[in-house]
Amino acid sequence: MKHTLSVTLIIVLIFLISQVIGLYAINANTKVTQTPEGGIVVEHEDTAIGERPEIEGPVTFVYIMIAILIGTGLLLLLVRLKKIRVWKAMYFFAVWMTCSITIGVFTYSIIAFPLCLLLALFKVYKPNVWIHNLTELFIYAGIAIIFVPLLDIVWVALLLLAISAYDMFAVWKSGHMVSLAEFQTKSKAFAGVLLSYKLKLKPKSGKKAKRGEKAGEEQKSAVLGGGDIAFPMIFAGVVMDTMIRTGIHTKIFAFLYSLIIPAIVTVFLFALLAKARSDRFYPAMPFLTAGCFLGYGLVWLVNFVV
Repeated sequence: MKHTLSVTLIIVLIFLISQVIGLYAINANTKVTQTPEGGIVVEHEDTAIGERPEIEGPVTFVYIMIAILIGTGLLLLLVRLKKIRVWKAMYFFAVWMTCSITIGVFTYSIIAFPLCLLLALFKVYKPNVWIHNLTELFIYAGIAIIFVPLLDIVWVALLLLAISAYDMFAVWKSGHMVSLAEFQTKSKAFAGVLLSYKLKLKPKSGKKAKRGEKAGEEQKSAVLGGGDIAFPMIFAGVVMDTMIRTGIHTKIFAFLYSLIIPAIVTVFLFALLAKARSDRFYPAMPFLTAGCFLGYGLVWLVNFVV
């Protein structure tokens, strides 16, 4: 097991709760009306930060991939130049905006913006485990609220496959994803779930305890990248949106059926963390993508049976 059982369960639980919150926020942002002829019109309300870009399908796919490559390149440059303050400023703004989008679905922007500003300030400049992981529950829902209406099931599936391939390359081949994770962890501005814990070590003769640490203990960090949370959420959101648009289910039932996907993905995540070795890094997206596809198949199987 990569981490202790308790830490693993906490990571998995945060992942699952974030998925449920994200899908519920996307559902709440969806407006369904019926035409006089009986047709279904599905609209997504503007976000707290404004309108979505007027793109769809393949353009959205290309837009996201280019954004990821540019963002990765910029962050690698900051790592090389050791510009932690610049990264923290960018991270602060991203947390503020994405949280505002999510909270803005349920309240007025005049409330969402100052509340999320306060959360972002504490998360970045007065970090603690509670604030950091609490905000993680809302950040990726904001991203999903933007992109779900811009994708269909074909392009979101291709997006998962592309991200999975990139994740494998970035972890197993180039290793730059590991370097980015270590940089973010050290800067205390990690984009994803972050838990620090002490692991008891078996006593070894002649071994001295490190300065600031108790003998027989090792300080470790357990992380789950933000992309590993966001992309399965976007996929499940597109599946939910498709069920509403095609008239298969009402909003509430589309939400309930779509929960099958994060439930399955959560099982895959737990299996990965349970089987992974503590001294190795693993790309999570290929495993989570497999869970997404299996969950999607189960959604339609349940639809067919019921």
